[in-house]
Amino acid sequence: MKTATLLVAILALTACGVETAGTAATAAALKKQEIEQGKKTLEQFQQKLDQANQATQQRAEQAAGEK
Repeated sequence: MKTATLLVAILALTACGVETAGTAATAAALKKQEIEQGKKTLEQFQQKLDQANQATQQRAEQAAGEK
């Protein structure tokens, strides 16, 4: 009886460890996706900023040429 109880306790603790590891892996995967999405957003913002800077520079050059 003690052996069966001990075996059940060991299996229960092992299952908890597996669940915890699975949860940690899922959280890590979600964090990785979040970071990758943040990088994409930053790249898109930088591209739009570069386009806006180029447009501003072109307008400034056109205004200088009109004088």
